[in-house]
Amino acid sequence: MPLLIAPDVRFHSSWLEGAAEFDGSRQDGAGADGWPLEELKDAHTFQRFVDALVIDALPESPRKPGLVPCTYLWMVEDGTFLGSLAIRHGLNEHLLNQGGHIGYSVRPSARRRGHASAALAAALPVARDLGISRVLITCDEDNAGSRATIERNGGVYEDTRGGKRRYWVEPA
Repeated sequence: MPLLIAPDVRFHSSWLEGAAEFDGSRQDGAGADGWPLEELKDAHTFQRFVDALVIDALPESPRKPGLVPCTYLWMVEDGTFLGSLAIRHGLNEHLLNQGGHIGYSVRPSARRRGHASAALAAALPVARDLGISRVLITCDEDNAGSRATIERNGGVYEDTRGGKRRYWVEPA
């Protein structure tokens, strides 16, 4: 059974293997934007990356204008990194229309095994504990897997904006 954990340097090799599987495409919920994969191969750079992910949850942490605090979590099982999940503590205009409170991605070799659904189910109480009473989750209109994941976790469809389906979930 996969676990959701705080980012941890112990998963350096496995994280790199997982990131390589995305073949340059964006990993939603990873927090890796602006961190070139080639540079993350260095242990010291990876440590800085992990530290940045962890401190981003603190409201007082410095961040680019317009960005909100975010709790990053990793899906792991038996020492293997399976994917990333981000819980954004608030919504700016972009997140309200496109990104939502929670974003996630599962490495391609670990998909279609229920990891995203389990991770989302585990993340909803964390979101509630962060004070998020209604969680917005979005997915691309053509992403049937993510759509099913959200609906399995109680997502109620509201509308589609800019190609993104928008769902609201009441965390238990």
